[in-house]
Amino acid sequence: MALPLMPKATAVWLVENTTLTFDQIGEFCGLHALEVQAIADGEVAVQMQGLDPIANGQITMDEIERCQKDPELRLQLASAAIPPQLVKHKGPRYTPIAKRQDKPDAISWIIKNHPELSDGQISKLVGTTKPTIHAVRDRTHWNTTNIKPRHPVALGLCTMEELEKAVARANKGKKPVGDAPLVQPPSAEDIAAAAEEPAA
Repeated sequence: MALPLMPKATAVWLVENTTLTFDQIGEFCGLHALEVQAIADGEVAVQMQGLDPIANGQITMDEIERCQKDPELRLQLASAAIPPQLVKHKGPRYTPIAKRQDKPDAISWIIKNHPELSDGQISKLVGTTKPTIHAVRDRTHWNTTNIKPRHPVALGLCTMEELEKAVARANKGKKPVGDAPLVQPPSAEDIAAAAEEPAA
């Protein structure tokens, strides 16, 4: 259940300005009824300034009056006070500036170890563009001389789960060769190599 902003300060205001029960206030503010009682008795939050939930649009006076008439009813947070849920969009992945220089190394490692992955899959995994992938593959990248294949998981550019899913999707319908796992986790050398080159 969504809670109001600054629940304890809201509880202080409700104790001082309404005849709601401790249970009603406690449930609305995410506090135990005994904690609300301690606020009312002046044992807790003595110096705390109450926060008016009506003034900041978290509840209406009608809602408070409705619940004051019946102690069994529970206060409902105003729908406008509940922030919209964040939806993960399908746009390009954001990579911090400090890690962007590691992308060609990760691309090089993926091309070398998982040639079955398409450019689109590599692009999604590492958060890069197809021209960059082509440049690394064709060795026409402006920084080709300094590119060293490094595990993308060790570099923090993708998770092991994401890499495994991409490889499994690329290998769908193909016969597995031997008993070796489809994706090798980053070795100690991979992690050490990723760590020893600090981001600029």
